[in-house]
Amino acid sequence: MNADESSLELRARVHAALGDPARLAIVDTLMLGDASPGEVGEALRMPTNLVAHHLKVLQDSGLVVRSRSEGDRRRSYLRLVPETLSAVTAPPAPEAVRVVFVCTHNSARSQLAAALWASRSRVPAASAGTEPADRVHPRALRVARRHGLRLDPARTTHVNDVVRDDDLVIAVCDNAHEHLPARARPRLHWSVPDPARADTDDAFEAAFADIATRVERLAPILLPGGDHD
Repeated sequence: MNADESSLELRARVHAALGDPARLAIVDTLMLGDASPGEVGEALRMPTNLVAHHLKVLQDSGLVVRSRSEGDRRRSYLRLVPETLSAVTAPPAPEAVRVVFVCTHNSARSQLAAALWASRSRVPAASAGTEPADRVHPRALRVARRHGLRLDPARTTHVNDVVRDDDLVIAVCDNAHEHLPARARPRLHWSVPDPARADTDDAFEAAFADIATRVERLAPILLPGGDHD
């Protein structure tokens, strides 16, 4: 089989997977953020057995991958694979007055996400943590500098001091997504592995790249709150 035939087969599998309304609804649900199978079923009011069936088709087609939660190891999260999204129409553009990125310690992922967002969008951004550290992780500072971004090494904040009712809250770690209080419930979840667990430059670069891809996907379509032009 040559490369063209292989590409055609891959595209055919993707189109076949999207040919069912329920699977297309799952893809729309995962377009801008990750979710557990249970959260998908709840959002779409779909029985567990149907969710499992449709997710198997989407995974077999390469549209969706599954990873284990770094918080509650009994849970798993689903994410779309960007390389297979070319045939998927984006959902209606959301809007927000401000975007707030939240992780556990507000020392790496949420800080990098807010800095990246500020360089890509006119919608204001902030970051916070559920258990803020004393300072930003040194490797996060270094990876930010390598990519032309600046972080304040001493500025970490608690989610209760930052989040407002009209914010678009994006959890960039599993623990934050699972434990944020109802008033600060994330509207989106990005299941970005914690680079501090490995504590290597490569791990922080990987987290930065993951976040950058997601920011590039969301920033162009997110409208400032009240901006309907």
